[in-house]
This record gives sequence, C-alpha cells and structure tokens, in this order.
Amino acid sequence: MTVERGILLTVGVLVLASVLLAVYVNLAWLWLAGLLSVHLIQASFTGMCPVVMALKRLGLPSRPGFA
Repeated sequence: MTVERGILLTVGVLVLASVLLAVYVNLAWLWLAGLLSVHLIQASFTGMCPVVMALKRLGLPSRPGFA
C-alpha cells in the first residue's frame, strides 16, 4: 500500500459511510461527503492534506502517479 492508494481508500470509505449513514440514519450525514469533496478540492490546490501526513508517519511509501 502506498500513500496515494491509502488516500483513495480513506476518502472512499468515508464517502461510502457518509452516504450509508444518510440513507439509514439521517440526511444530515451528507454534509460529511460535502466536506470531504471540498477538502479534496482544497488539497489539490495547496498540496496540504492531513491524511497524507498521517499515512507518511505510519511509514507508507510514496510513489508518483498510478501505475
């Protein structure tokens, strides 16, 4: 597992959880999916992402691109 794939996994799980919680618990959980998408847009411009920092601290290697 690399940092890049870890990011995809983390965000994918959180968005899926948000949608499932919205369907089965309360529609307000869709705010989580919205906040995640805003964060992804922000991270694409600034390059600052707390998930990346956490995954690097865990020792995951980083590879450029998706090969």
